[in-house]
Amino acid sequence: MKQNYKEILYDNETIATQRLILRKFTKNDAAAVLDYGSNAEVLKYLKWEGVKTLDEALANIVNFAWSAPGIYAIQEKALSVCIGCVELRLVPKHEKATFAYILSKSHWGKGYMTEALKAILRLCFEDLQLNRVEACYSVGNDGSGKVMTNCGMVLEGVAKEQEKIKGKFMDIAHYGITKSMWENM
Repeated sequence: MKQNYKEILYDNETIATQRLILRKFTKNDAAAVLDYGSNAEVLKYLKWEGVKTLDEALANIVNFAWSAPGIYAIQEKALSVCIGCVELRLVPKHEKATFAYILSKSHWGKGYMTEALKAILRLCFEDLQLNRVEACYSVGNDGSGKVMTNCGMVLEGVAKEQEKIKGKFMDIAHYGITKSMWENM
């Protein structure tokens, strides 16, 4: 792993893909955060309780999205509007990262999250030179597992009733990919 990982993340505050731009959040994204952050179906499998007002959405941007490098608004190029978020969390000691993501329901099933995650994985393995990237999701959230699989990640196991989410114990599926797996794709 590169020693200057924070610098690399700051140098990659904007990442373009075919249909998307991953970028820092702005205050103008508050309505989009409210859109996906107040949708019960979007939040169903997440620990995040979401937001209920435009002021809460703005506070989420200021207090969370601006808190560290590696938190990206997902913008659809064609609409120039935020449609979700992906957060990269580095673990330098172990030369690895984890991530989390959320996408507006109206953009589900279009391959946007797979496209965004592939860009994040490229950043992790090519620029940051990490050895491993891992993530998990609540069993039942099959779309999230499909995204991870489509990006070359493999299921490493399921932890029974690992997390209590929205008052219910959930099984959590753990996925991972190593640099060598990425290079052999």
